[in-house]
Amino acid sequence: MAALAFTKMHGLGNDFVVIDARVHPVDLTADQVRALADRHRGIGFDQIMVIKDSDAADAGLHMANADGATVGACGNGTRCVAALLLDELQQDTITLDTASGLVSASAAADGLTTVDMGPARTDWQDIPVARTMETLHLDLTYETPVGPLADPVGVNMGNPHAVFFVEDIARYDLGTFGRDIEHHPLFPERANISLAQVTNDTIKLVVWERGVGLTLACGTAACAALVAAARRDLCGRSAPVHLPGGALQITWRDDNHVLMTGPVATSFSGTVDLDHLMASS
Repeated sequence: MAALAFTKMHGLGNDFVVIDARVHPVDLTADQVRALADRHRGIGFDQIMVIKDSDAADAGLHMANADGATVGACGNGTRCVAALLLDELQQDTITLDTASGLVSASAAADGLTTVDMGPARTDWQDIPVARTMETLHLDLTYETPVGPLADPVGVNMGNPHAVFFVEDIARYDLGTFGRDIEHHPLFPERANISLAQVTNDTIKLVVWERGVGLTLACGTAACAALVAAARRDLCGRSAPVHLPGGALQITWRDDNHVLMTGPVATSFSGTVDLDHLMASS
């Protein structure tokens, strides 16, 4: 394979490699994605975003986690790609064709970008969980060194989420046990695991991303946390969500669609010799 052009971007520190495959089609294997994601031998990223042609939208978007697994949604990554395409196409609104359906995005005030992440899904089959249950109170308890985590809320925002509400997220080291809960038998497709602390209609959030690990920010988790908090009557249907990398504004509309607004940044662009990278990995 010839040199592969890429752009490295991030949303609140949640980082991505963006590849434009509209002119020169690119189909990466899971092994190639993992090699590119390696932060010591490759480029390093939480997710890879591949822009493709689409007959149904302004562009198609394929997404995969650092472990090579395809994902249906990635909020911060979609916002990064949307910002690129809004500038390229000189449009106020664009539509992206993703594995989870059509996603619209628009330019917001102060250089921010808004993405309509689509409807929040809350039925047990849609999360999914392994058996019939009320997703407002998932039947899951996990023992940690500082006490049990229990009674999470299940939400699907194009990928599965379990949101635990705690009084003080600083007490918990999610990085030491997030993988265990991600792989809990209750989640047949694994799950993104979040700890949320709600104070005065503001959500503080830490996230273990499925197939990635502890991240500075996760857009779909922020959406899931707002939906979960509103369902529990812990806050209203619009609130800022503060993650380690910064804040996102999340709004859950009456039509069940969830809007996410936040910043994006381009770190650098370059090329990578994928054949050489695979040979040296």
